[in-house]
Amino acid sequence: MKSIQLPDSNFPTTTGEINLTQIQSDWLVIYFYPKDSTPGCTVQAVDFTCLNAQFAELNTQVIGVSRDSVKAHQNFTAKQNLTIELISDKEEVLCKHFDVIKEKNMYGKMVFGIERSTFIFHQGKLVKEYRKVKAAGHAEQVLADLKALQAGSI
Repeated sequence: MKSIQLPDSNFPTTTGEINLTQIQSDWLVIYFYPKDSTPGCTVQAVDFTCLNAQFAELNTQVIGVSRDSVKAHQNFTAKQNLTIELISDKEEVLCKHFDVIKEKNMYGKMVFGIERSTFIFHQGKLVKEYRKVKAAGHAEQVLADLKALQAGSI
């Protein structure tokens, strides 16, 4: 696992701007997903929201990232009652930084899109990453792994 540093830049979110290097919690979960309001992405966002209180108890902030606009994120958040922060990465700065833009086959046509991926950071240091994630059950897996990491058993 290559070391990925958190970029020291401001990014637009559903509630303003955020700098990932200035997150107050000890632990940070950043997950990348292709598009707001699509079936898999909705499942994933709702699952992280349902578990958000448990992540918070573990001093962990969960942040989702996609290339959708802030407005699209706000609509998605309102429609699904999401409690997690969503970053709008229209310029693909974070996507490229985390190397999650991959060539995909969409209905027989090759396109570049976000490969569903998740990263766990502890005090700014990458401690676990997931690539080619399946949406269903992923939030629960991340929570279980986070508990194991905090217990020192991973």
